[in-house]
Amino acid sequence: MTKYIFVTGGVTSSLGKGIIAASLAKLLQARGLSVTIQKFDPYINVDPGTLNPYEHGECFVTEDGAETDLDLGHYERFLNIFTSQQNNVTTGRIYQTVINKERAGDYLGKTVQVVPHITDEIKRRMLSLGKDNRYDIVITEIGGTVGDIESLPFVEAVRQLQWDLPEENCLVVHLTLIPYLRAAKELKTKPTQHSVKMLSQEGVHPDIIVCRTEKPLNYEIRRKIAQFCNVKTEAVIEAADAPTIYEVPLLMVREKLDLICLQKLNITNYREPELGYWKEFLDRIKYPRTSVTVGLIGKYVELQDAYKSILEAFVHAGSVNECKVNVVNVHSEHITVDNAHEKLGHLDGLLVAPGFGVRGIEGKIVAIQYAREVGLPFFGICLGMQMAVIEYARNVLGLKHAHSTEMDKSTVDPVIDMMEEQKKVTKLGATMRLGAYPCAIAPNTLAHRIYKADLISERHRHRWEFNNSYREAFERAGLKVSGVNPETDLVEIVELADHPFFIGVQYHPELKSTVERPAPLFVHFIDAARQYSEKRSLQKVMGTAEGEMA
Repeated sequence: MTKYIFVTGGVTSSLGKGIIAASLAKLLQARGLSVTIQKFDPYINVDPGTLNPYEHGECFVTEDGAETDLDLGHYERFLNIFTSQQNNVTTGRIYQTVINKERAGDYLGKTVQVVPHITDEIKRRMLSLGKDNRYDIVITEIGGTVGDIESLPFVEAVRQLQWDLPEENCLVVHLTLIPYLRAAKELKTKPTQHSVKMLSQEGVHPDIIVCRTEKPLNYEIRRKIAQFCNVKTEAVIEAADAPTIYEVPLLMVREKLDLICLQKLNITNYREPELGYWKEFLDRIKYPRTSVTVGLIGKYVELQDAYKSILEAFVHAGSVNECKVNVVNVHSEHITVDNAHEKLGHLDGLLVAPGFGVRGIEGKIVAIQYAREVGLPFFGICLGMQMAVIEYARNVLGLKHAHSTEMDKSTVDPVIDMMEEQKKVTKLGATMRLGAYPCAIAPNTLAHRIYKADLISERHRHRWEFNNSYREAFERAGLKVSGVNPETDLVEIVELADHPFFIGVQYHPELKSTVERPAPLFVHFIDAARQYSEKRSLQKVMGTAEGEMA
């Protein structure tokens, strides 16, 4: 039978439940077990698709077009497997299902209540990924913090499953915080004790306690936590702060988290963990041969989680190139024609990120013009690609008022326009063009050299598209359409041939980038930035030498 591991969190939010869950899954996978992870979020939104990134960070899109929590991105990056609609469940989706059943008369006149109807639906979804025994282990991350009123139905469902399932088929890992008081020079266990006590009062007893800490936990502290929280001392795990999230699996294998889980789940058929590639990946991150500085222009650059997948794709690409990628946030609202060189002249590459809305648009267009004219490697994703099209239309085609109908509905030259099927959409949630779609790549193009394939599949999240009425004019002027959807003829990739690296894509390549399978576009973009940096350094040396000779 499939085994189930539940990961809860206490004391404070943002402790890293998703990283602990993904790290544990990676270790179990490395031991030869088939594993998947799912996230249960306590908010009432049906999905995060309508949430502002400042509220909840990036909205991660799966192959099947589900708009999900950013933790699913961690799951995919660590495990190198695809997640789906089933892997992310919200309170909103649970209540929506139960209310629809009630309206259909499925409850035969019964009073619909949180217990048992809501908790039964939660349990059904918690167990659904393990129904056909596709996986040896299903790990479920419970969002929020123990004690939150929103999380109570999920915790109650876990309590019932601890009672429903055989003891060796169910395990609870509780992540907590051991704060260090600098004034007292002491680690404090009391918040952890209170957190576990609160969880126990709700009927759920953790089997393993993982302690986030900035200082090492000695044996006495572990023993104290074990004694007051009713677990074995070896089940108190230290989760020390790490320089990179990709180091956490190695920290956890050192702490034997995976072995303790296997023992408690009575799993005996496993091997030594195969982590050779993972260690090589980490070595390349820790000891790069060179470095580049890349500017990230986005609308939500103040919040790191808003562009989580892009930042992680830079890490993956940097490892392949043995290059440290220093990402500099650039506020496009502050970029003008007069200060573009001052703001961007120190960069080795420029990425214009996805987004929605009019704020900062003109600054993005100026930044793209600067990158195009000085030969700075440029990479545009979704909105970034659309802004590149607008910039080229205005400054090369001479269409001075070219724009997107998203920002200017009355523009005389709508080079970017809403997709035809999107014009009939009235509801915002889950109605964009979402998920994986094919893209046919033209031969003898930069895109073809990067992908080394005639047909690829990438994930999308957009309503606006390249207006094909202008396609011939763009191609005559030098902006090559190198990738299109073979079924709809929607433009997916544009590029410039007479530029070191200038490419824009309508899709989101960052969403499929993993440790073991880095996104090709990011790998080649960082390589182009590295070459640009080396060329500029050489020019400086040559200039200095010529000055000394003079």
